[in-house]
Amino acid sequence: MKNDTQNSEHALNKSFDPKTIESKWYEFWESKGYYAAGLSQPTELNPEVKDNFCILLPPPNVTGTLHMGHGFNQTLMDALTRYHRMRGDNTLWQPGTDHAGIATQIVVERQLDAQGVSRHDLGREKFLEKVWEWKEYSGGTITKQMRRLGTSPDWSRERFTMDEGLNKTVTETFVRLYNEGLIYRGKRLVNWDVKLGTAVSDLEVVQEEEDGSMWHINYPLADELGHLTVATTRPETMLGDVAVMVHPDDERYKHLIGQNVKLPLCDREIPIIADDYVDKEFGTGVVKVTPAHDFNDYAVGQRHQLPMIEILSLTGLVNENAPEKYRGLTTIAARKLVVADLEAEGYLVKTDKHKLKVPRGDRTGVIIEPMLTDQWFVAMSKPAADGKSITQKALDVVASGEIKFYPENWVNTYNQWLNNIQDWCISRQLWWGHQIPAWYSESGKVYVAIDEAQAKALAAKDGYTGNLKRDDDVLDTWYSSALWPFSTLDWTGDEAKDGANIALQQYLPSSVLVTG
Repeated sequence: MKNDTQNSEHALNKSFDPKTIESKWYEFWESKGYYAAGLSQPTELNPEVKDNFCILLPPPNVTGTLHMGHGFNQTLMDALTRYHRMRGDNTLWQPGTDHAGIATQIVVERQLDAQGVSRHDLGREKFLEKVWEWKEYSGGTITKQMRRLGTSPDWSRERFTMDEGLNKTVTETFVRLYNEGLIYRGKRLVNWDVKLGTAVSDLEVVQEEEDGSMWHINYPLADELGHLTVATTRPETMLGDVAVMVHPDDERYKHLIGQNVKLPLCDREIPIIADDYVDKEFGTGVVKVTPAHDFNDYAVGQRHQLPMIEILSLTGLVNENAPEKYRGLTTIAARKLVVADLEAEGYLVKTDKHKLKVPRGDRTGVIIEPMLTDQWFVAMSKPAADGKSITQKALDVVASGEIKFYPENWVNTYNQWLNNIQDWCISRQLWWGHQIPAWYSESGKVYVAIDEAQAKALAAKDGYTGNLKRDDDVLDTWYSSALWPFSTLDWTGDEAKDGANIALQQYLPSSVLVTG
């Protein structure tokens, strides 16, 4: 006999259909506010303070999509969140997305390229309108995927790094850090993507092993017979050489320290210097120094107060500081011509095949050039008002056990990274992102302020009432992402308001960061 329920409208399907069931119940749970942050406070009737538990979702790129790694990572976050929520703790899983400066701008520029239009044709304002259109079109993909996974963040608190409130946080911190001397503008060597026309971080550079060559070149001594033989993988950069260096204890060359050599193909002499950086056993034990186009050489140049000769333009072409015949060439074309000229003039000793690591932009694939440019930096090792640097504070909280790593061996990686950290380049030559809150007078004096009105007021104190031009650069995406714990919990920089912010009090510092 058939079961009556099989004939009813409530009969079970023959096979489980998760799509309809899960979407129905997820919408129901979300609409009922079951994932909302717990903001319970102790009262006379309920004096027991509940435990607070918070996970701040590391914001994924707004125009991206989730992959299996995200699925694994978010499953762990969701399990922890649901566990603490069921325990009755004040629980918040804070969701949101990142504007992804470079990635998003590249996507929109490619769309424009297909139409035969560049961002410069549109101008900054119109181009940003196009980016916002693309963000609205594609920006919901990740949050839809998270809902499809069944994750339980508090969607009512969802944030985006370019939201108005987050914009205020970014600007406020920049101005504060600048006024404290922890943000500064300077000309330093940075990773430069010649295709994008912007500085990029080490994280956006991929070191790939490629087949290359090692060229051995004779640099004639200026005041006597003989020469020093230099081995290099980038002979084109010799056009910007300012010295050759040897190890101070290398018996082969000690008597030559302080003398000069003639720089092949260029009508100038450069000094022979001594530095412990040189490996006596590698190659010939003689190293060319090009501070404007090599990070190690830049450090040597700083130590020895050497001049910086830039021989490349920001588009990656040889510039006017090189001999005329090489100007306007790409680095690859210049390399071929330099090698041919060295051989023709008798300077080239030999060429060996050589495996080398080539730095390439992870989004463009072009060779990244170390380039001297004016950028904004965060001073990582400079003492703050309390006498401790940003780096030292970060080291201290782990050393004291305030922050713990699981597995514990990652502490070694963390400490090694911080103990070798350089000042952080936070400016990018893009249009999509948080525009740097700095304005310049006609003479180039900078005024960092919350807005243009405040910048004008600062300029007026100096007696300047002329036009101010805003800095064109935007902040590195990671600058606003680094502020995510504060900005998503509605920190304003106003101590009175922030003191009454329940979410900020309860959930900062957060409980755990799940990195997968």
